[in-house]
Amino acid sequence: MSDDDLIPIPPKEAVELHLDKLQDTSAEWTETSHRSHLRAWVEWCREEGGIDSMDELTGRDIYEFRRWRRDGGYSKGNDEIAPRTLHTALSTVRAFLRTCASIEAVPEDLYERVQLPSLSRNEQISDSWLPPERVTPILDYLDSYQYASRDHVVWVLVWHTGARLGGIRALDLGDVELEGSEPGLTYRHRPGTGTPLKNDDKGERYNRISRRVATVLGDYIDGPRKDVVDDNGRRPLVTTEHGRISPTCIRNAFYRWTRPCFVGEECPHDEDPETCEYTKYVGMTKCPSARSPHDVRKGRVTKYRHDGVPRGVVADRLDCSEEVLDMHYDRANEREKADRRWKFINDS
Repeated sequence: MSDDDLIPIPPKEAVELHLDKLQDTSAEWTETSHRSHLRAWVEWCREEGGIDSMDELTGRDIYEFRRWRRDGGYSKGNDEIAPRTLHTALSTVRAFLRTCASIEAVPEDLYERVQLPSLSRNEQISDSWLPPERVTPILDYLDSYQYASRDHVVWVLVWHTGARLGGIRALDLGDVELEGSEPGLTYRHRPGTGTPLKNDDKGERYNRISRRVATVLGDYIDGPRKDVVDDNGRRPLVTTEHGRISPTCIRNAFYRWTRPCFVGEECPHDEDPETCEYTKYVGMTKCPSARSPHDVRKGRVTKYRHDGVPRGVVADRLDCSEEVLDMHYDRANEREKADRRWKFINDS
């Protein structure tokens, strides 16, 4: 296709088409991530690049966007953004440009002009996680004061199964087996009705749960759970008054309860809870102690490995490869890993 055959489309409209495509093919967290990063693209086109239509783009424009984003464009402050953040932002633009090529808005090979920064192993890894010793007082508090609440159930599911946020959202009442001697959960990939799993069909699995977890889930279902259907006529396990629980609602359950003052502990940051801005709903994500569901999943993996659960078993339960498990989830330091090896050798 020659440049003369390209069909003009404004950058913002092209982004919306790309996001619409993701709704049919990707997990919700992918769409959310792309939407966030592509806001920067739309702003650059409007404010810096003077790009009114995608067919105007050149390799030079892409280079200028990369430099603008690297130097902190669209970010708070004037400092360069982290290499990992830049890599994610540019990977998103590459995917977006491939969508644009499919609708004849840009040349087919334009995405290849987006050069991704090389990342060291350490730069590929996020340091944020929730150590297992922080989880116990949180679960104890929820068990005592928020028993079988929605937040309690979300915490129990993530900690005791290690599931991703999307996996928790995907659970329906029919996916839960609470009776008998082998209670468990079935994770199903259902992109057509709004709940894809990250690894598609390969992410489908049945995970056993303890009788204690089954009891909490049963008490939630028989108690505070809202008996509603979602927009696709399905009956979600975890609900709000409006239907299936949203990703934001799940994240907030973790940001909320990982603030030490909310579980009766002293603030490690010398803040007064009466005046601290982080105690407010709009400020809770900024609390230095607040952690995401993904951070809790890392803590779960680390605890499994500390307890001697084989790497392959953990990977299967959490639906990830052993390589990803080692690189992104297991947060044990080198001495802790050496202790694990020594214990295994001594016990064999």
